[in-house]
Amino acid sequence: MCTSIAWKNGDFYFGRNLDLEVDFGQQVVMMPRNHPIRFRMEKEMMHHYAMMGMATVLEGCPLYADAVNEKGLCVAGLNYPGNAWYAREGTASSKRIAPFELPWWLLGQCATAQEARELLADTLVMHLPFGDAVPVSPLHWHVADRRESLVIECMADGMHILDNPAGVLTNSPPFDFHMHNLCQYMNLTALQAENRFTDEMELRPFGRGLGSFGLPGDASPSSRFVRAAFLTHNSVCEESEDASVAHFFHLLDAVAMTRGSVMAPNGDWEHTLYSCCVNADQGVYYYKTYGNSRLTAVHLRGTNLDGEALTEYPLEREPQIHHAN
Repeated sequence: MCTSIAWKNGDFYFGRNLDLEVDFGQQVVMMPRNHPIRFRMEKEMMHHYAMMGMATVLEGCPLYADAVNEKGLCVAGLNYPGNAWYAREGTASSKRIAPFELPWWLLGQCATAQEARELLADTLVMHLPFGDAVPVSPLHWHVADRRESLVIECMADGMHILDNPAGVLTNSPPFDFHMHNLCQYMNLTALQAENRFTDEMELRPFGRGLGSFGLPGDASPSSRFVRAAFLTHNSVCEESEDASVAHFFHLLDAVAMTRGSVMAPNGDWEHTLYSCCVNADQGVYYYKTYGNSRLTAVHLRGTNLDGEALTEYPLEREPQIHHAN
C-alpha cells in the first residue's frame, strides 16, 4: 500500500510513501538523455528527457516506482489490486507499452501532464511482465506537474485518465470512489469546533482539534486518502525550500505505516520502506528510509544530463544520529 501527494508551495513538490513488507533492492537512479530505452513492443528511444527516481535496476533497466524528469513532470506507480487490468492484444493504431515501461514512456517524451494525457490517448498498457521472476504488477499511476494532477487507471473497460483535484492517491478502490468518499468528510475543519448540536444546550469544545473529529486514522487506502487530502489542503507553510521539504515529509509521516501495525497476507509486516519528496522545479530528490530518518538529497542537475550511463545512488539505510554530548 502507498500514498502519493502533489503539492505547490511556491515550487512544485511531489512525493510518496512506499509501503511494502519486503525490500526490493531500491535505490535512486538517474537516467541521462542519451541512455537508450528499449521497449518490448515499441521503437527504441535513443534520446529523451533526463529522469531520476527510485528504482530497482534489473538487467541494466531501472524499474521506477516513482520518478521526475528534467521538465518537472512526475510519475508514481501505486498498488491497485483487484482492479488493474492490462490489454492482451494490441491494435495497429495504438502504441503498446508494458506497465514497467510507462514511467520511461511518459517521462522520456512528455514535458507536462497535458502532453502525458495526449500521449496516453493513443497508448495501450499491455500485460507484459519484465521476466519470469518479475510478474506483472497491478498498478495505477499518479501523474502530475505544477499545473495539474492526473490518475491513470487501466481496467477491464479500458484506460481511464482522470483529473485529480485532491492531488493525492492511495490504492484500491478506484479513484472515483475515493473522490466520492470525501463527501462524507466535508464537515471537517481545521478551525475550532462550534456547537451545531442544539441551541438548547451550551456546549463548548473541551480541547483543540475537535473541528476535525472523525478524520480517519487507520491504514486503509480510503482512510489514508482522506487524511492525506485533508492535511494537504489545509497546509500552512512558509515558502523556503527547507521549510517546504520538512513540511512535505510531515504530510507523508501522517499516512506512514509503522512496522507491526499492518500484517500482509504472507505474514510479514508491511511498513513504509521509504518516503520521498522531489522539488520538481529544481530537480532535487529527497528521501528517507524506515531505518534512517535523516534526509538525503540527490540533484538531477548535479550529474551529466547528456551522458549515456545510469548513475546509481544506494540508499542511506542505517540510523544517523547526532549526539549533542
